[in-house]
Amino acid sequence: MFERIRHMVRKEFIQVLRDKRLRFFIVVPPVVQLLVFGYVVTMDVNVVPTVIVDRDRTAASRAFAQHFTSSGYFRITAAAETEREVRDVLDRGDAVCAIQINAGFDRDLRRGRQAAVQVVLDGTDSNTASVVMGYVNLVVDRYSRDRAGPAVAAVHTPVDLRMRAWYNPDLRSKNYNVPGVMATVITLLCLMLTSMSVVREREMGTMEQLMVSPLKPAELMLGKTVPFAVISIFDMLLVTVVGVFWFQVPIKGSLLVLFTGTSFYLLSVLGIGLFISTFARSQQQALMATILFYMPNILLSGFVFPIKNMPELFQYVTYGIPLRYFLVIIRGVFLKGVGFDILWPQMAALLVIGTIVITLSALRFRKRLQ
Repeated sequence: MFERIRHMVRKEFIQVLRDKRLRFFIVVPPVVQLLVFGYVVTMDVNVVPTVIVDRDRTAASRAFAQHFTSSGYFRITAAAETEREVRDVLDRGDAVCAIQINAGFDRDLRRGRQAAVQVVLDGTDSNTASVVMGYVNLVVDRYSRDRAGPAVAAVHTPVDLRMRAWYNPDLRSKNYNVPGVMATVITLLCLMLTSMSVVREREMGTMEQLMVSPLKPAELMLGKTVPFAVISIFDMLLVTVVGVFWFQVPIKGSLLVLFTGTSFYLLSVLGIGLFISTFARSQQQALMATILFYMPNILLSGFVFPIKNMPELFQYVTYGIPLRYFLVIIRGVFLKGVGFDILWPQMAALLVIGTIVITLSALRFRKRLQ
């Protein structure tokens, strides 16, 4: 028995290690993923893009705003005058925090009354919003101590701080995570189906029959991708129904916007899956290549870890990650209720990436068939 097992183990090692591409997948992906994970995986919120609404316009109000920038956590990315401007900035994702200093701030402080300050947070990411709340309280507490002294600030706080969370008022993590999970499920399903379809034909010996058939390479490629696009759209509808009715995640936007963005996203994912299938010689290789793409795609998309907290180099890398744009679309539709006027940059980016990937995949597919 042990002799038979020894020969079987030896045979498996020989079969695995004699494959150059499989040796590559065994050695390189773990190192690459470790490097990416080590830089990207962090729950810290180090940079808080902030918009300031200063309606007092005095030295006192500017000094109060300066306490936020000097804290090291907040970075002022915009200034606004009206609530509509604040909403537009938060809708676009240019800021996650809005600080409104009301008129009469300086007058109230000089008269010994509490000066009203309102803070509005983008509550779509409940974890980030909770952390930012803590930062805001810390900065206001320091300001109060610097102005009135520790003893007085403990009894009478000069600032009347009022915080609100938009889009996800209860800061339910489920509202933020479920749309993201929906996007990742569709990604994995689409990649797996597409990347293994061509490889399966090759392993079964039916690829040669397709090659000698009247089908042209473009027709064969479309025949391989269109069914999976239809399946992915159906699954997107299915997980949307589950997310809304089972998990009770509100959908505030238009289904037309959601499925238009999904179509652009599937263009790129189907292309990537097809591209993988032209290199892989077995379903095992296709599976490992899919995982190699899938894991960094999840980490660098902002699904779990905010992109603005990543090192600058990796922030540039994320511009080539399709899931980054799709997450903005799906969370924008579900939680913010925004439409094409806000989400068109993400859809345009997906269209560009998808066109490039599909073109490269078609060229590689045609070359492989020839």
